[in-house]
Amino acid sequence: MEDSIIIRAMSEDDYDGLLKLWHSIEGMAIRSIDDSRADVIRFIKRNPTTSVVAVDESTGRIVGSILCGNDGRQGSFYHVCVSRDYRRRGIGTKMVVCCMNALKDLEINKITLIAFTSNSGGNAFWKKIGWTHREDCNYYEFVLNEDNITRFVEAEIDDA
Repeated sequence: MEDSIIIRAMSEDDYDGLLKLWHSIEGMAIRSIDDSRADVIRFIKRNPTTSVVAVDESTGRIVGSILCGNDGRQGSFYHVCVSRDYRRRGIGTKMVVCCMNALKDLEINKITLIAFTSNSGGNAFWKKIGWTHREDCNYYEFVLNEDNITRFVEAEIDDA
């Protein structure tokens, strides 16, 4: 099965597969506006070489994703995930390395991400691959558009 997995740049045409994947990831936080088709496509257009998907070529199914962008100073990872039935095969690490190399090509020297404290699997993954958990700073957020609500996914897994 691993031989059929490819990591490639994310495209606008991937949105339906991304949404299906994100809805299958328990605990994934989906925002009503930021994760809409229009806003994800806008993000991909702004970051055409840095966001990636993992695709099972035998089925065409998107089984992993990283939305990756930068502000010219640092990179940011969003929606880093691998479908439950494809985990522990190195797919997440390959996607991370791909994004890191794309950011290096843009001369970006640092990457940040947010992992919810309740996401034990995600936090274990980041520690395992050598990322530093910072305890010296706080994360703050101010929502400019109150219509941009966050919903947490409760395993809407199907067989497709």
